[in-house]
Amino acid sequence: MSFTGPSAAASAAGRTFDFGRTYVVRPKGKHQATIVWLHGLGDNGNSWSTLLEALPLPNIKWICPTAPQRAVTLFGGFPSTAWFDVNDLSENANDDVHGLEASATYVASLLANEPADIKLGVGGFSMGAATSLYCATCFARGKFENGNQFSQNISAVVGLSGWLPCAKTLSTKLEGVAEASGRAASLPILLCHGKGDDVVAYKFGEKSTQKLTSTGFRDVTFKSYTTLGHYTIPEEMDELCAWLSSKLGLDDEHCLTEIRGERSILFCGYGTYFGDCNRRGIVKNNKLMLLIQTLT
Repeated sequence: MSFTGPSAAASAAGRTFDFGRTYVVRPKGKHQATIVWLHGLGDNGNSWSTLLEALPLPNIKWICPTAPQRAVTLFGGFPSTAWFDVNDLSENANDDVHGLEASATYVASLLANEPADIKLGVGGFSMGAATSLYCATCFARGKFENGNQFSQNISAVVGLSGWLPCAKTLSTKLEGVAEASGRAASLPILLCHGKGDDVVAYKFGEKSTQKLTSTGFRDVTFKSYTTLGHYTIPEEMDELCAWLSSKLGLDDEHCLTEIRGERSILFCGYGTYFGDCNRRGIVKNNKLMLLIQTLT
């Protein structure tokens, strides 16, 4: 794994966002796909790169950037790494279009120099999932909100425990855009959500799926998990690996994850935690959740 130093994203509405360190997981086999993976609120690119590097997907290059530090309204203005500002996790939340635009532009720039024969994807967890779905809508429209062209050809989008931003205006934005219906219909999207999620409610995963389907995204897969909260588990990673292998046409080397050993790595939207695998439990402190689970 390698990393690059901080770099500035394109400005949006006169504001410049300074993104943090980007971590890159190089493919261990033949390079067939590159995926930009976006972490959750308050996290960083390093934490998810640790898990992604352990997945049995040797043909994928993972690019794991770190979001800018910014004041987050949900935290009373307290600064945190965030892809965009968020004031609430509800249907009535305000969409920070400028922040979304800056992050989507940055994602596109990370994919811009990949070889022409490499399939491209975007994925993420929680707020990172929301940003990935926003990138999916930009791809379908063929442009960003400011009118600049979205030129990257996305072949897969993944959203774990997230939601669809700007859902109320999506239908209007897609109407009358040449080729938008074809791009939307052909784009594979995987959404996964736990029914026990008390940070981003399960219903947002369901409604995001329904909205995408109703606006022309025909290849949407929704996976639900009865007891899963706002973190990930090996079962979800297994399905992620199988889905990516199928949709991206990867060489059939491995399909199931082996996230086992002396330590487990599980993620929530407000940080990454490492726990000894000798006990099981969930510790909650406000919206911070720690899952320590024996994986045997």
